[in-house]
Amino acid sequence: MKEYTVTPNKDATTWFVKVEDVAPLEEYDKQSKAIEAGEKLAQENQPSRLIIFDEYHKQQEIKTF
Repeated sequence: MKEYTVTPNKDATTWFVKVEDVAPLEEYDKQSKAIEAGEKLAQENQPSRLIIFDEYHKQQEIKTF
């Protein structure tokens, strides 16, 4: 199962979508845009899981596809 994450940068000014929490695939200016992109990637690559972190780097939500 592939694992995707939506995480903020150090200052929470931009958001990253990462695969297997390694290298960022994309960078977004808003969390909502990063979540949309992460959901799309996870749906296209089922079975997969999307883990969303908040601006404090704490796990906020897990979605399974």
